[in-house]
Amino acid sequence: MDKVNINQIIKKIGLSFFALFLAFAFTACANEDTKNEAETTNEVTDNGDNKNENQNDKSDRELVSTDDDEEKSNEDSVSYREIFVTADYVKDVIDGKTDIDDYVIAEATWGEADASEDYLKNHIPGAIHINTDTIEEGPLWNFKNDDEFVKSMLDYGIDKDTTVYLYGPDSGAPRVALAYLIEGVENVKLIDGGLKAWMDKGYETEEGENKAVAKDDFKGEYPAHPELLVSLDEAKKDIENENSDVQYVSTRTYEEYIGETSGYSYIPKAGELPGAIYGHDEADYKNPDGTYISYDDMVKMLENEGVDTNKDIVFYCGTGWRAALLLLKFYEQGIETKLFDGGWNEWQMHDELPVQLGDPKEDAQMTTVGDLSNDKASKE
Repeated sequence: MDKVNINQIIKKIGLSFFALFLAFAFTACANEDTKNEAETTNEVTDNGDNKNENQNDKSDRELVSTDDDEEKSNEDSVSYREIFVTADYVKDVIDGKTDIDDYVIAEATWGEADASEDYLKNHIPGAIHINTDTIEEGPLWNFKNDDEFVKSMLDYGIDKDTTVYLYGPDSGAPRVALAYLIEGVENVKLIDGGLKAWMDKGYETEEGENKAVAKDDFKGEYPAHPELLVSLDEAKKDIENENSDVQYVSTRTYEEYIGETSGYSYIPKAGELPGAIYGHDEADYKNPDGTYISYDDMVKMLENEGVDTNKDIVFYCGTGWRAALLLLKFYEQGIETKLFDGGWNEWQMHDELPVQLGDPKEDAQMTTVGDLSNDKASKE
């Protein structure tokens, strides 16, 4: 029998225990890695809130990485909002070919129905008559207070959800359309070309007067878009500070722009706000058939006069009628410009305010309202 070597036995046992220890250690590490990987997977895929937060964080980082121009475009631009519609479109509404059932069609002019040149003799079937005096009042001819304003809309059967189709022979219709939009009517439309476009299509008209069916609830808060209006104090501040970020554009005749006439029988003084850019009269924005020119053609006309459409634009005229069309054209494209509602009428009531006389492209002079003559009212 061989002699037992105790040292060799101890050595073998020690190696066996060491190998067993390494096996246990490796298994434990592998399990821990698997556990960590599983926890990470659960956090990313199973927890919906965390996943959304991670995606939002990524989106935020991507927005931050965009250039300034693109960011400004994303902030300022809104999708296309239809304002101008065709006679064909309105005919389909009347004939029930659309899903629009809560609507009002109206001719908008100054005075009651019997003061209109056309309404009692000839109007689109079902149309009511809207008196522009229901949205504004003298001597400034600015918009009325909101409560009185909304009451008049309800009397005409209009709440915030009513689709309103407006037309008329002059800028009274755009004036009313802009006013309703500011207060909160969500679907305001102008029938492009008005009654003439309707009749040119051979569609029937009717005589007499249609009475509105009044409503008693506007169904929303108002005004919805006060940011579209500029007050006299805001206009004074922009002019006095020579704010280069804002352009005031006068949508009046050239004779009014250079101070030859006020353009109104009840406005005695003539001139413009200092720095005002000539923005053309409403007649220049119509095609021979009575429809409005395109947005692109309008912008081209304004840019030719020096308007920078990348800046903030404030439109005004004498009392806010003619300027309304341009605001609506821009608004339809998702671009918000503003209206100085008081316009030249309110400006010329304050003797201390500065005035521009003449064409700035040639030789305009600066004076004050108090130094203007009082003989520039229109004789028509």
